[in-house]
Amino acid sequence: MPTIILFDDPAIRAQLLPFTYTRPVSAIRCGINKISEKWSLWLDSAVSYQTADYLSLAFPATSSDDNIYINGSLCPDTGLVDAINKLPLESALIAGDDVLAIRSAETWNPDINITNYESHHYAGSYTLIRNVWDIFAFNGEQIETDFKKITENRTSEPLTDPFTHCYKPENIFIEKGAVVKASILNAENGSIYIGKNALIQEGSMIQGPFSIGESSVLAQGTKIRPNTTVGPYSKLGGEVSNCVVFGYSNKGHDGYLGNSVLGEWCNLGANTNNSNLKNDHSNVKLHSYVTNDLADTGLRFCGLMMGDYSKAGISTMFNTGSVVGVSVNVFGAGFQAKHTPSFSWGGNAEGFLEYRFQKALHVAQDTVSRRNVTFGEADEEILKSVFEQTREQRNFEC
Repeated sequence: MPTIILFDDPAIRAQLLPFTYTRPVSAIRCGINKISEKWSLWLDSAVSYQTADYLSLAFPATSSDDNIYINGSLCPDTGLVDAINKLPLESALIAGDDVLAIRSAETWNPDINITNYESHHYAGSYTLIRNVWDIFAFNGEQIETDFKKITENRTSEPLTDPFTHCYKPENIFIEKGAVVKASILNAENGSIYIGKNALIQEGSMIQGPFSIGESSVLAQGTKIRPNTTVGPYSKLGGEVSNCVVFGYSNKGHDGYLGNSVLGEWCNLGANTNNSNLKNDHSNVKLHSYVTNDLADTGLRFCGLMMGDYSKAGISTMFNTGSVVGVSVNVFGAGFQAKHTPSFSWGGNAEGFLEYRFQKALHVAQDTVSRRNVTFGEADEEILKSVFEQTREQRNFEC
């Protein structure tokens, strides 16, 4: 059986910052599962990672004499899986300028010219997560794809609460241990997936497509609009629309979050809100780590992109198309900057200081340990590397 290695395309990895500062591209969640989890499920195989050197201790690569390297930003479907399984050794599956997969007995990386391999052109459609806004833009369709794969030939746990009302219950799947109380689940326009031991508290209103991961919580009276994913071990409250929360993050109180992506170990204080639509209805522009300038998303709706370990104080306001880096503590009056660099402490009105590394590290360790998760040497080394990589951004902007 071939060894599956998910590789980072360097150009795409740069476009997916700040999320790829702390993870390989394929560890991004879009839909119910991370991209890596999708491939593991579709191929019925363990996967490993070819990524930046400083991430490799936490995300190692495993190779053999028959390796299939798959683009880590590529989401699987029936056509792709069939084409990849049929690839002969020393060949490449390509579509236009995109390298979708390489099968080789030798070690391969994106620096190696693909002309050394026999080309197989893929004519089907495919989903590639190229930009940070693709994560929420493609989320609804990926929920549906994941839902079908995860639930095929399986039976949902029954909904036993007499005060919960379901629209189109055949599109709702509940895992073992999940609890739903006095809520409204509307799956008429999209599937609803409720993960193991998840809790939907009283008065929550959910419109599909929607997914909530293992042991996550929707607080009382939460309003969930379509195309929203809540990863595992997270808590959400207030109003949330077309957002992806990777996992282990909290937005536990009232406030609006729309067309946004939160990494892991994030926290939004009570009454934090974001804008996702400009008053003139023009396309939203978002900070690009590639150009250090604003990039046109081509979207009318785009909110907040927040990297891992970052936190916002109560009543924080984020403007349309805001980017917050890794390990940021942002707070204070008025709208925050369009880009808040990693390891920044402060607010747009108050000014910023560099978040001292040892202090940031202590907070990260405490945040993780409170969830009974080990913060190890690899995690510390990743944060050290990100701190050094982003130093110039803080000098430039703070």
